[in-house]
Amino acid sequence: MAAEAPTEVLAEAGAERAAPVAAPPTTPQSSPPAAKGKGGKEKKGKGKKDAKAKAPAASADGPSVAAHPRAARGVARAKAWSGLAGFVLGAYLSLPTNTLAGAIGRGLAAGVVCYVAAWAGAVFVWRRLVVLEVKGREQQLLMAAEAAAAAPEQPAAAAGRAGMRQGP
Repeated sequence: MAAEAPTEVLAEAGAERAAPVAAPPTTPQSSPPAAKGKGGKEKKGKGKKDAKAKAPAASADGPSVAAHPRAARGVARAKAWSGLAGFVLGAYLSLPTNTLAGAIGRGLAAGVVCYVAAWAGAVFVWRRLVVLEVKGREQQLLMAAEAAAAAPEQPAAAAGRAGMRQGP
């Protein structure tokens, strides 16, 4: 039907009957065929990585720590340093009581524990800092909007009064 509409308009206007115009495809573009593994079976899980990569950074709940550049760097830095410090401290304290391999194993375990603890603590702290930063920015914008709304009223009122004096 969409292809007939342009030709009918031309025919009504007295022009020669033109060839029908092809309508654009109305079906949604299908996704590429799934990759097939051995035996012709489709591989599962390939599309999950793409879906996660295209997901929005901030959820509907509010700002995201992962989407905030300083927060993401701060969390990564805290995890790295605490994991390294936990490993070194755990290995050093285990040296007198065990073999070198045992000390390294205990150091790794201590590093993992410190890594996870620092990750949880850094996310906790940065979550509050990001919310405070957003609230502070909202207040700045509201104050600027109020100042901008109040500033034009004064010159406009003065110009209106001056226009009244210049009357005939």
